[in-house]
Amino acid sequence: MMGSVPERTSTYVSSSAVWACKTAAETKRKNEMRMVVPSERQFPAACHVFFPPMIHRILLPLLVLASASHAGNWPEWRGPSAQGHANASGLPETWSETSHIAWKAELPGRGHSTPVMWGAQIWLTTAFEKAATPEEAKRRLESNTGDQPLTVLGSVSLHALCVDRSSGKILHDIELLNVKDPQWAHQLNSYASPSPILADGRLYAHFGSFGTVALDTQTLKVLWKNEELHVMHENGPGSTAVLHGDKLIAHFDGSDQQFIAAFDTNTGKVAWKTPRSGDMDPRPQQRKAYGTPLVVTINGQPQVVSSAANNVYSYDPATGQELWKIHYGELGFSMSTVPVADDQQIYFSTAFGKSAVIALKYAGLKTPEVAWRNNKNAPKMCSPVLHNGLLFYVDDGGIVSCVDTKTGEAFYRERIGGKFSASPMIADGKLYFCSREGVVTIINAAKEFKILAQNTLDGPIMASPIADGSALFIRTDKALYKIGK
Repeated sequence: MMGSVPERTSTYVSSSAVWACKTAAETKRKNEMRMVVPSERQFPAACHVFFPPMIHRILLPLLVLASASHAGNWPEWRGPSAQGHANASGLPETWSETSHIAWKAELPGRGHSTPVMWGAQIWLTTAFEKAATPEEAKRRLESNTGDQPLTVLGSVSLHALCVDRSSGKILHDIELLNVKDPQWAHQLNSYASPSPILADGRLYAHFGSFGTVALDTQTLKVLWKNEELHVMHENGPGSTAVLHGDKLIAHFDGSDQQFIAAFDTNTGKVAWKTPRSGDMDPRPQQRKAYGTPLVVTINGQPQVVSSAANNVYSYDPATGQELWKIHYGELGFSMSTVPVADDQQIYFSTAFGKSAVIALKYAGLKTPEVAWRNNKNAPKMCSPVLHNGLLFYVDDGGIVSCVDTKTGEAFYRERIGGKFSASPMIADGKLYFCSREGVVTIINAAKEFKILAQNTLDGPIMASPIADGSALFIRTDKALYKIGK
C-alpha cells in the first residue's frame, strides 16, 4: 500500500501477490472450494486494479492470505510493489563482516544487477569480461563522442547465477549470451546492470542491446533469446525491463536512436516497437537515457509511464501506442531511475542536465499535468520511495531529501555521507540507503530526520537491497550477503 491514501474502489495488486494469489487459488480448487481470481496471468507490478465491490469482498481475503504466505518473495528490481517497499519487519539494524551475517556468497564475474528471489531460489546476473587489447580499444574509441572513463572489452559472457536462499550456496551458473566486441561501458557501470525478473517459473534477463533471454528456472533451459534490437548506449546498458501480462517492456534510449519495445514472453519476438516522438537535443550524448518504465492504471487504463531524455511518455502496454507526452521544459538525460506513483500523482527525476524531481498529477485528468517541480538535490541514479504522503530520495552525493508529495516542499535535506547508485528500500518504517563505499545507512521514514544506524560491508554496493520477512540481502561488487536469521 502507498501509505495513507483516501479509501476508494481500487486496490494495489503487485505481480508477486497475483502470482501467489493464483497458487493459493489452485490449492483451494484442489480442496473443491471455489474462489474468484484474476484471469490475466500476471498483473503489472504496483498498478491500480479496479474491481467491483463484490469482487473486492471475495478477492481481498485471498490476496491477504497469499501475501502472507509469500511475504518474502522479491520478483523484480524494486520488490513486490515495484516501488521499493519490503513486506518485512524485525530486520537487523546493526551488523558487520563478523556479526549478524547468516551467510556470505562469493560471486564470480562482475555485475550490478539487484537480486530477485522466489521460494528457495535467489537469482542474479553477472558478466565475465575479456579486455580488448590497447590497440583495439584505441581504434574503437575513435568514434566515441563523450568524455567519460570507459571500459572496452574484446568479449563478454553474460550469465545467470542461482543461489540457495537458505545456505548461500551457488546452485547454478548458466551462460545466457556471449557477445563479441561489445559496446564500451562507463567504468562505473557493469555489463550486467539491468536487474532480472522472476515470474511463473521463468527468469527474464535483459541486457539492453546485447540481448534479452527467458530461462526456465526449474529445467534451466533457455526458452528463447532475442538479439535483434540495438542502440548505442554510450555508457553500457542500464535499463531494467518490466513485465505486464505477456509483454516484457524495455527502453532503448541510445545516442543514435531512441525507442521503447515489448517482447512477447511466449516467443521472444518483438510484439511492438515505438520510436520516441519528442524533440531531441542535437548532441548525441544528451539523447540517451537508462530509465526503467512503470506500469500504472490511469482512469481505468493500464499505461506504461516512461521517462526519457527531455520528455516523459505514456504508452498502451498492449499495442505500444503513445497515449501522451510531456516535455518537462528543462534539459534532462541519462536518468537511471524508475518513476513511483500513488493514487494521485507520478513522481520522477530528470537526472543529468538541469536536474529536478517532478510530480505529475493524473487523477481525474485525461493528460497529466505538472503539479510541482523541486530543483534541489535531485537524484540522477537512485529512484525515490513513497511513504505516508512523503517522498524520500538520495542524490549521488549522499544528501537525503524528504518532501511533501502534495506541494514538493522539503521537510529536510540532510547529508548521510558517501556516493550513491543503489536505490533505497523501505521496510517497517525504516529506509535503507546503500553507498558505493559499502556503508548502509538506516533512517526513520518520517518528517524528522534521524539516523538509526550505519553499517559497513567489504566492497562497493551498486545493487539495491532486498528483504524477506526477517532478513536483508545485499549485493556488493564481490559477494551476496544474507544479514539476519
